[in-house]
Amino acid sequence: MNVHATATGPGPADPALSLPRWLWEETKFHLLPWGPHVWRASAARGLGLGFAVLVTLAWLLSGTGHLGPAVVTAWWCGWSVYELACRRVNLPWIKEGPWWRRDFRRASLADLAAYVATKNLLVGVVLFSALSSLGVLKWLGEQPTLAWLH
Repeated sequence: MNVHATATGPGPADPALSLPRWLWEETKFHLLPWGPHVWRASAARGLGLGFAVLVTLAWLLSGTGHLGPAVVTAWWCGWSVYELACRRVNLPWIKEGPWWRRDFRRASLADLAAYVATKNLLVGVVLFSALSSLGVLKWLGEQPTLAWLH
């Protein structure tokens, strides 16, 4: 996958990429709202990663029953607004056409808002389903060393 962007969006996928590498590049594009140049700015990286940790902690506390749904919804909305702002600056493109292609177009604010909201809803469902089915949430709720979190 070409990480260098053009005026019309990221370049097309490199056909020489292996399937695992292509999937890794796709995962980074969808889960990280920052562009490659942001990793050079330590303040932006620190704030973004700190916020991501807080949101993850809210997910885990909610899954163990120690944080109310309204608080988790507020955190999730906060992350979505943060991601929307980051993507407007760093990755202002959305895919056009089938998901397996790399055809991009410049996104309007409404395009990005719909993309971020849909993606984050799906990520939340998959995350909570996986953690619940694996017993991680029950296990975390039973840990006495984590009692200070709730």
